[in-house]
Amino acid sequence: SDALSLALDLSEGLRCPLCGGANQCAVQAARAEGQSEDAGTLCWCMTVQVPPALRERLPTEARGCSCICPDCVAAAHRAAACGTATP
Repeated sequence: SDALSLALDLSEGLRCPLCGGANQCAVQAARAEGQSEDAGTLCWCMTVQVPPALRERLPTEARGCSCICPDCVAAAHRAAACGTATP
């Protein structure tokens, strides 16, 4: 089912814990494929600053386990630039 698939992707760190969209994390994708953590995989999430307020919105169980997606990060930066709350 879709709910089971989403839960599995969240547990494997492949989905954004805020919106449920694909987080595009190359590190988590490599782990899911069984690659070693020291394989030197680089990801987009290593090159952007995630606003602290956005990280604070993460459920406790998702912290350190699942990346926020680029869309949520971009929306938070746009909201901060406009002085509005993050959606």
